[in-house]
Amino acid sequence: MSQRYRITRTLQENDNLAKTIPIEECKQYFASKPDFSYTSVFTVAGSTSMSIEGDFFMWSCGDIKIPFRHYQGDIYVSGTNEAVIPKMIEVAGELGADVVEG
Repeated sequence: MSQRYRITRTLQENDNLAKTIPIEECKQYFASKPDFSYTSVFTVAGSTSMSIEGDFFMWSCGDIKIPFRHYQGDIYVSGTNEAVIPKMIEVAGELGADVVEG
């Protein structure tokens, strides 16, 4: 079973930052990253396929794409691929946020 992580500002005591990460800020931040692309629909393909609507910032890690999903002011990421851990920490640091399990 994969571990899910959340990039959040709820633990921050910095009064200069909002406690949530606005979607507009995410779009601006990830647009400056050449290894990320935005999509409003994420499709999981396997024996069946499923499409999920939302705000997804797809990280290109070699031949795979890993979704960073913005939802209700936080960013959610699956820890299935171990390469995602340092990338999450980098993103959280640049956004003035923390990485927590859940």
